[in-house]
Amino acid sequence: MLLLGLSPGDDRAIYAQIADRVRFAVAAGAPKPGELVPSVRELARQLVVNPNTVARAYRELQAEGVLEAVRGTGLAVTALAPDRCRSSRRDHVRSRLRAAIAEARASGLDPSEIELILREEWDATNGEPTGSAASREGRR
Repeated sequence: MLLLGLSPGDDRAIYAQIADRVRFAVAAGAPKPGELVPSVRELARQLVVNPNTVARAYRELQAEGVLEAVRGTGLAVTALAPDRCRSSRRDHVRSRLRAAIAEARASGLDPSEIELILREEWDATNGEPTGSAASREGRR
């Protein structure tokens, strides 16, 4: 089963967050090519969002070739999806890091300070997304 969580601190559209979460899950190997993703209604219920929002995310993923319709059963992960999703994940993280580095550079931090902060944050979250409830609880 595909378990996704949305980050309350993420200001992007919900459908874009869902699409990214599906890409990240596929990049990590769950679900695998040929496996079905949750139905629109099932995922909407899990995430407590409007089904049209999940449908929009799924349409975007179909247009990218990440998901394909399987007649009479639902949407499945395509054979090429894991490579595409890993590449997409790297691009997404690179973009977010580029913005953070630009902000750090503008604030006057040098590269060694930025690297130290990145290492500290990586270790502090134990690999959990920084917006997750578990990592927020750990910081309190």
